[in-house]
Amino acid sequence: MSTPPTTDLTGRSAREAKRLFGGWFDELTAAADADQGAAYVFVMGSLAELVRSFDMPIVFPEIHSLQMAVRHAAGDYLSEAEDYGYSPDVCGYVKADVALQLRGGTHPLGRIPRPSIAIATNACNTYIKWAEIWERLHGTPVVTIDVPGSRGAHDAVFGAAPPASDLLFVERQIRELIGQLETVTGRGFDPERLREILARVNAMADAWDRMLALGRERPSAYDALTEGTTFLGMANVFRGTAEGVTWFEQLVEELATRRGSGTQEQHRLLFVGVPCYPIFRRFWELFSRWGGVFVGSTYLWFASGGLGNGFRYRLDDPVRSLAEGVLRGVRNATDAMLFHDATLVRAIDEYDADGVVYHPIKSCRTVSTGLADSRRAVLARRDVGCLFIESDMMDQRVVSEAQLRNRIDAFFEGLASRRLRLDARDDVAEAAIAAGGDR
Repeated sequence: MSTPPTTDLTGRSAREAKRLFGGWFDELTAAADADQGAAYVFVMGSLAELVRSFDMPIVFPEIHSLQMAVRHAAGDYLSEAEDYGYSPDVCGYVKADVALQLRGGTHPLGRIPRPSIAIATNACNTYIKWAEIWERLHGTPVVTIDVPGSRGAHDAVFGAAPPASDLLFVERQIRELIGQLETVTGRGFDPERLREILARVNAMADAWDRMLALGRERPSAYDALTEGTTFLGMANVFRGTAEGVTWFEQLVEELATRRGSGTQEQHRLLFVGVPCYPIFRRFWELFSRWGGVFVGSTYLWFASGGLGNGFRYRLDDPVRSLAEGVLRGVRNATDAMLFHDATLVRAIDEYDADGVVYHPIKSCRTVSTGLADSRRAVLARRDVGCLFIESDMMDQRVVSEAQLRNRIDAFFEGLASRRLRLDARDDVAEAAIAAGGDR
């Protein structure tokens, strides 16, 4: 018999996340009001640990853009960027940020300070072009870390150690970045400060692994689409902070109280892609009304800043270990987007999933490329339901809720038929075993 959740923990992580995010925006607004610059970084290979050691305000433009969509404010920003000259086909995150820059950093939740330095990796080709926009608008110095990836699907082994030559290549670039951060901030690099931050990231990674394990239980303790988005925001924005460690440890404590009763789970699903933020809650409800729970998602794999890949920083050599963490995190993020069929097959087994939902989006070709081929590859190896739906992460103009509902309803009707077929097969097998025992 399952133990009911402890009421004093219910919703604690959501309330605390809201408070912490509000404080983050308040700090950014104060920096903007004081005309203090910030470091602009991206979720895949953010190097937030290093930036934080220089005590610079950190801006995650992807997170600011999706917050506009969740709050139904993205439309005006997208239109302004298109009027400025950007094509409707350009990444919605980028266009929303362009309009934000044109508005002097004005955001629905506060003000975003100007960029003093931009740090990008090649995890996404859009990152590089996006940083060039800030360079043109503000004269921002841009640093791009070239991270070697897997050489092909055969080399895409999640969590595998990188070649020594690749590690040395990334380490040298990070040491150059340290010099540029010293120039921008006027402060010397403090390896002890970096070591403290890396230790806290290790503690967050420990909690992240425990969180993922609770998602593999039946029923799952959380929904990886809705709650998982909050997990990712906290993992990136509060990476290496004392607040981040405390939040994740308390999250695991809260999720543990839900064991056996965490979700109204009838169908266990995996999500591939980025959520539909313009109708975020209603998008989730299209699945939850059928008892569909997302027990895992590729978003948690590629946008977690390297958490969940089994790697822990070695504190005796913080710069070299940071380089290895960036190399592993970016490479695994890219593999999770481009070579994810093998990872999905493993996840279907680990999470005991009934179905996979593929969600390509109009304004992110990096995430959406090859999903149809991945679907065919997964279906060839596992007997699961697969749904292929399209919308967008920012632009409500291309989201058809009625069409989504029709496709999703048909998907769950197919899952119900599949379950009946599997139950009938199991009944036949049990009858055959019983008949053999009666002889």
